[in-house]
Amino acid sequence: MGSRGQPEESRAAILQAAASEFAEHGIAGARTDAIAREARVNKALLYYYFKDKETLYGAVLDDAFSGLKEAVFRVLDRPLPVREKLLAYVGAYFDFIATNQLYPRLMQLEMMRAREGRAQHIDKIARNYIQPIFVRLSELLRTGIAEGEFRPVNPVHFVPSMVAMIVFYFSSAPVMQKIIGFNPLTPERIAERRAAVLDFISAALFRVKDNAVQGARS
Repeated sequence: MGSRGQPEESRAAILQAAASEFAEHGIAGARTDAIAREARVNKALLYYYFKDKETLYGAVLDDAFSGLKEAVFRVLDRPLPVREKLLAYVGAYFDFIATNQLYPRLMQLEMMRAREGRAQHIDKIARNYIQPIFVRLSELLRTGIAEGEFRPVNPVHFVPSMVAMIVFYFSSAPVMQKIIGFNPLTPERIAERRAAVLDFISAALFRVKDNAVQGARS
């Protein structure tokens, strides 16, 4: 069982168990005793780290979004050509979601709470994670446009479209399986989707070079 003598391990186990419970049942239906049992800690220890269920839910969101920000910033901080950096960003975003498939459900739940005026964490998430990513990606798009590498697109529309292409695939997987007749979340299908997303975004954003056009006509 987790103990105060293993604070990092215990806290990580609680967050992992809580993410599953919240994604499955929402914050209203999630049970702290189920979280404690899955994390293999006693309930008193859970409340030692997190004073109540709402605080724990906020910590789960922080953990998810901070991981995403760290993953994509590693790419955005690299001195790469704009096309390569854009595709590396998309790949990093995709890989993060593919290996953290609870994230889309947690995000959907928080968006629903925000629409109902009950979200306590959305402002912090937007300020600390979503907005910094959007700002950096918008700068990359504007640089690519100025260099003639990207078509002139509006980041306000293009950035959410890129995100939607990735997140919707995983959030809609149960329905898609019924439609297409196979599991879209096998490693092979996920790899196919990753390649398809990169190909689609390249076609939507990258400008065809003049010499390539001339070569195609000759």
